[in-house]
Amino acid sequence: MQHNVYLYILVMFAVIYAVRVLPLTLVRKPIKNRFLRSFLYYVPYITLAVMTFPAIVEATQSPLAGIAALIVGIVLAWCGAGLFPVAVSCCAVVFLLELLLV
Repeated sequence: MQHNVYLYILVMFAVIYAVRVLPLTLVRKPIKNRFLRSFLYYVPYITLAVMTFPAIVEATQSPLAGIAALIVGIVLAWCGAGLFPVAVSCCAVVFLLELLLV
């Protein structure tokens, strides 16, 4: 069992190292493909969204409150509100809905 743990750690290290080093060593010229540049530009945002959105819905006692707060946050951000007003509004929506629903 102990031997497998070291093997798993070694494989994880190799994969992470390859993902970080191979692009630096293989891609020396600027990327000119529009599709690839666009894809690489949005990868951090998509990764953040994939990690954040499920946590927003599951962090509340009622998933309905989390979904409502998410919708309010998206609308306020779309209308140009800053991070603090969006966060306060989302917290207020969750607070009020959890008072009403529970």
